[in-house]
This record gives sequence, structure tokens and C-alpha cells, in this order.
Amino acid sequence: MTQASAARSAYTAARTTDRLDALIAGIRETVGRGLPPELTAYLVGERLAPHLGADDLLTDEQRESDPARYRQHLLHAEHDGSFSVVALVWLPRQGTTVHDHVSWCTTGVHEGQEHERRYRLVPAVGNAGTARLVATGDVVNRQGEFCGFAPPGDIHRVWNDGPSAAVSLHVYGADISRLGTSVRRVYELPADR
Repeated sequence: MTQASAARSAYTAARTTDRLDALIAGIRETVGRGLPPELTAYLVGERLAPHLGADDLLTDEQRESDPARYRQHLLHAEHDGSFSVVALVWLPRQGTTVHDHVSWCTTGVHEGQEHERRYRLVPAVGNAGTARLVATGDVVNRQGEFCGFAPPGDIHRVWNDGPSAAVSLHVYGADISRLGTSVRRVYELPADR
């Protein structure tokens, strides 16, 4: 066992609950089926949904926020790198930049609500044109709701527009303990809203 994998195992083992262990086992079974990314993301959401809002899913430490920005808590990284589970804690008005992901992703709201704006990239036309983002939809996900997606077509930004803290679980088809983030690219292009 490498030093990094030993540290990851210790980190995961020290921060778990029986319910989280059951969720991880269900995700492992779903991911192990080797289905296409979009279908995997949806089926992982079905595994995630029954646990959302349960008092015994996360520890108090895994619900801790950061006053400066949303906070990420790595809950689990599968030993083979096939998936990771992360809890994100958002105070009111905290959010992400416009970004896409390195892999399929499933998100579920555990507490509060999240606002998501999805975008489509319109490429530049000719040498004088500039690529831009076009908003394709806004979604408010509330406690117990989940969504899943896979690249391409996963450009979005997320923020907490509610009056209290929000906690969401994100499952990525990648090893976030190794990568440090699920973000593939941040978009700083003009957007129509």
C-alpha cells in the first residue's frame, strides 16, 4: 500500500457512518456494472436518494462550512479510482464558477437547496468571433432531489440562494483524492445571463 493510499484509507475510515458505508456499497455495485456514463450517473442518483436528509448519513464535522467559500469534504475515494463521494457545504450566496467536469457526476441535496444554471457553449465563428455561453436552463434542487450528467453537456454553475446553509452529496466517476477537484475547465466566456 502506498503512502497516499494508506492516508486516503485512514481518512475515509476515520470519517464514516453506517449509513454512508451502505451508500458507498450501493454506489460500488452500480459503478461496477460498467454502464454508459449518463446511465451510471442516473442509477447512482437512485442509490443516493433514499439517504438524502437522513440524520445519520454525515457526521457534524462533515457538515462544517467555511465563511469564505463553499467547503468540500471528501467522504470516500474508491481504491481503484472509479468513483468518489464528496459533501459540499454552502452558506447562503456561496457558489461555483461556470465549469464542467472530468467525469460523470451525480448530485443530491441533503439539506437546504441548490440553484443550478446550465449552459451550452456556442463556438466562435471565423477568426473574428468569440465563443460564448448560452444559458439553457435553471433548476432549483431541494432536499431529497438528485440529478446526474456526463460530459459533454455538463457546463453549469451552482450556488446557494436559500436563507440557510445547504449540504449536497456529489458522486464523481473519478478519484477526487488524487485529482483534488472534479472540475475539468472553468469558463470565463461571455454568458447571456
